[in-house]
Amino acid sequence: MGNFFEGVSNWFLLAQVFGVITIALEFWTYQIKEKPKFFLVSAFSSFFWMTMFISIGIATGLSTQVSLIVAATYSTVRNGVFAYIFKKNTPQAKEAGLIFLLVMIVIAVIAGTLAIVNTPAQIRWLHILGMVSSIAFVICQYLPGVHYVRIAVIFYAAVVLLTQSPMNIGILAEDGFSSIWYIERWNIMGMLIESSKIISVIVFYFRLSKNPDTPQLQFAKP
Repeated sequence: MGNFFEGVSNWFLLAQVFGVITIALEFWTYQIKEKPKFFLVSAFSSFFWMTMFISIGIATGLSTQVSLIVAATYSTVRNGVFAYIFKKNTPQAKEAGLIFLLVMIVIAVIAGTLAIVNTPAQIRWLHILGMVSSIAFVICQYLPGVHYVRIAVIFYAAVVLLTQSPMNIGILAEDGFSSIWYIERWNIMGMLIESSKIISVIVFYFRLSKNPDTPQLQFAKP
């Protein structure tokens, strides 16, 4: 067993711990009905997600993780602000929240577009889907009720799962972008994190199906 961990960076092992914490928090998030608590737990989840990428970056080179660290930081800040807005629940807070939402959408569009144009043509469609699903997810987070965000996260997680596959993270052939991507590896931790969201939504609706007349099962008007 000692040989297994020999040569493995402590930072990389710590990243796996942060990943497991993220999985637990992501699952918990989608069991929560109250929006302030939902966003608070989600903010903590995004924070540990961010520390996971930072730890991997320290182990393998921060330049390889910069975009992921930025995305996780963006998610942490967004969820933290939304937690505060929904806790205040005043007309002024809602107006500020709407402005913040629009700013977050603009940032997501700019970042997504930059990522798309710098992506090899073979997988550009995947990153376009990623941008669309992530923007839809952010909008649905802000909408009232428990359903919109859970429907959106299913599509968002499914697209992200594809980005953790060899189709996206394999290496290009030496003769350039015109070649197909080789099947090189799977990002197992990333896939577990996204899968935990989908499983949590399934469990959530299974639990609520026991009480079909509860108000939580009714769509709220935006």
